[in-house]
Amino acid sequence: MKTSFWLWPKRWALKLALLVTIAVWNAAAADWVTYEGQSGPGKGKQIVFLAGDEEYRSEEALPMLAKILAAHHGFKCTVLFSINPADHTIDPNTQTNILGMEALDAADLCVMLLRFRDLPDSQMRHFVDYLKAGKPVLGLRTSTHAFQFQTHQDSPYAKYDWRSKAWPGGFGQQVLGDTWVNHHGEHGKQSTRGIIEPDARANPILKGVENIWGPTDVYTVAHLPPDATILLRGEVLTGMKPDDPPLSGSKNEPMMPIAWTRERAPAPDYKPSRVFTTTMGAAVDLQNEGLRRLLVNACYWALKMESKIPEKADVAIVGNYQPTWFGFGKHKPGMRPADFEDK
Repeated sequence: MKTSFWLWPKRWALKLALLVTIAVWNAAAADWVTYEGQSGPGKGKQIVFLAGDEEYRSEEALPMLAKILAAHHGFKCTVLFSINPADHTIDPNTQTNILGMEALDAADLCVMLLRFRDLPDSQMRHFVDYLKAGKPVLGLRTSTHAFQFQTHQDSPYAKYDWRSKAWPGGFGQQVLGDTWVNHHGEHGKQSTRGIIEPDARANPILKGVENIWGPTDVYTVAHLPPDATILLRGEVLTGMKPDDPPLSGSKNEPMMPIAWTRERAPAPDYKPSRVFTTTMGAAVDLQNEGLRRLLVNACYWALKMESKIPEKADVAIVGNYQPTWFGFGKHKPGMRPADFEDK
C-alpha cells in the first residue's frame, strides 16, 4: 500500500521535533559534567557537586575530587558550575545562575563550595527541597557564607542568606554550624596545619588521615554549637610552607576548629541529616593528600557508609591537576564544563 503524500509533512515535523529535543538536551548537558562511577563501594550512589565562588577555584577543585570518587570509589558524580548565561562559560562572578540544580532531586549527597550565591527561586528550590528531605551535605571553605540575596531579596529562601536575622547566620550557621566571621590567620601569609582533635582520633572520617596542610589561612569560627563534633583544629603557621613553625601567641590558644560534623534537623520542617564542614578546600589546598582523604572519608560517613571506609582510601589524582592559586579575578576565562571531561 502506498504511503499518503499528506503524511510526509507530519513525519518530518515529528523528526524535526525529536532533533530539536536532542539538541536542547545536549546544550543543557554541556552546562555540567558527569563522571560515571567505576567499580567500588559507591556504585549506585550519586553525588552532586556545587561549584561557585570567586576566590578559591571551586570550579577546579570539585571536578578533581569528583573524578577521584568516581574512578576509585564507584560513585556517579555530577559537577554543576556558575554559568554565564550569555556564552555558557564557567564564570564564578555570575552569582545568579547554577544550571542543572534539578540533579539534586535524585542525589544521595551534595558536596558544595559556594560563596555569596544569589540564585533564583527556580534553582534554589531544588537545594532547599534536598535539605528538607534530610539528605547529607559536605560544605567546604566559603560555604559557611554560601548565599547572599541581592537581586532576589524577596525570595522565600532569603533566610538562607548569611546575613539573615530571621534565621540567624543563615544556611551557614543553621545547617553547617557557623557563618562567615573573619580571617583568623593572615590571608595569603599564614598557612594552615591540621591538628587532629584528641577525642576524635577514633572517628572513621579520620581513618588513614595525616599530615593535613593547606596554603589558605584559618577562618575564625565563633558560633559553633555544642552539638558539633570537632575533628580537626587549624594551627596557624608563620608562613606559607608546610614545615613552617606555628605562630606563637593567642592565634593558636586555642586553635580554631577547621573540620567538624553535625547530625540534626535545622528546623521543625526538616528531616535530620548528616553534615560535614571544613573551612579548608581551596583548589590548591586539595593538592594535599591528607585533606583529599579526609573529604573522601567524609563522603562515606555522610552516606552512612562509614563501615566501608578503607584503611587508607585511594585518593590518587586522576589525570593532570595544576590548580590556579587562590585570589579574586584569577579564574581561567572561557572554560566550559566539557573542558573537565575525561578524555
